Amino acid sequence: MTDKSAVRITLVDDEPFMLKLLGRILENLGFTALTSHTSGRAALDACTAAGPPDVILLDLNMPEMDGIEFVRHLVDRRYAGSLILVSGEDERMLQAASKLVEAHQIRVLGHLHKPVQPAALARILAKWSPPVTGRQRATQTAYSADAVQAAIANGELVNYYQPKVAVDSGAVVGVETLVRWQHPFAGLIFPDEFIGVAEAHGLIDDLTHAVLAAAMAQASAWQKAGLALRVAVNLSMDNLLKLGFADSVAGLAARAGVAPAEIVLEITESRLMADLRAPLDILTRLRLKRFRLSIDDFGTGHSSLTQLRDLPFDELKIDRSFVHRAGANATLRAIFEASLGLARQLGMEVVAEGVEDQEDWDYLRQTGCDLAQGYFIGRPMPAADLPGWIETWNTRYRKQYPDA
Repeated sequence: MTDKSAVRITLVDDEPFMLKLLGRILENLGFTALTSHTSGRAALDACTAAGPPDVILLDLNMPEMDGIEFVRHLVDRRYAGSLILVSGEDERMLQAASKLVEAHQIRVLGHLHKPVQPAALARILAKWSPPVTGRQRATQTAYSADAVQAAIANGELVNYYQPKVAVDSGAVVGVETLVRWQHPFAGLIFPDEFIGVAEAHGLIDDLTHAVLAAAMAQASAWQKAGLALRVAVNLSMDNLLKLGFADSVAGLAARAGVAPAEIVLEITESRLMADLRAPLDILTRLRLKRFRLSIDDFGTGHSSLTQLRDLPFDELKIDRSFVHRAGANATLRAIFEASLGLARQLGMEVVAEGVEDQEDWDYLRQTGCDLAQGYFIGRPMPAADLPGWIETWNTRYRKQYPDA
């Protein structure tokens, strides 16, 4: 357990009264290693002289040096602590400032409106933990095209599956397939380290074929074991450039004995397509063959209203950045509910990604969203672990909702 009295906190605010108020609240919470400054310049000088604090409570709107400029100086000093933003500005301004700080790779514990409420400050400070040194994720390895090609050929790609559940009933209705590379020496490698290589060197069709074949074989095995699960697989936009792709997918499903309606093909348009003829041809034919099409990460990148207008999707996945904390954030809530309403009017099923905690789940239950996935429900797992996880989830759900 953290010794609160040992956590060094610096308060930066141009209002002396606010500094005294924050100091008293913190002392009442058990935090006593406090320093206060009425200007950003003085706070920076103190950090240089005495070493950086663990946490900085920073007012955004200050004369001489505002909070945004102060953050730039922290970046120059390679500050490794955490920030709590405090301001009388509106919620959207605080959100924008928080995003900026996070983009600078400085941890933001949260933001507070003035006047600060002790309970709100206590909740935010409860998130603080000392920086972990020596355990950060290693710098990504630049794997060669030959290595990725060998991984595909040698069967080193393995599928993990993240559950999707019906929000109204808690029933497990499907999974999303997430590929991993079981490297013989480096261990389990995540897709952000090899998908780009495959796309850049013309290997993405072979990689997607391997993932689809394994996912469909697994779907067939689950069906034979009595598990009726809709299996989703992510496609690259590069898969949608060759007109034979739709027939290839249909052939894989036929060989596996899986109905196309039980396969969801998730598409994220990460870059703008100059020529939509081939993708539109392929996606339309896939829908005619009764595969389900999902627009992934809706609201980000190029996954937008244009795609809903032009492409025959029947599922919409709302990006995690609009789901997590939406219940407590007016801006996120407005975006989420607008997306949900749009999908409803278009007759599309809606999946909420990034359900991280009980608050997210409770909010989704209020909105009438169809499906949900995220760490609160279940993390990606090997296929063999899924039946046991389903039993655990069902027990957990029945305990929470005994009348369901």
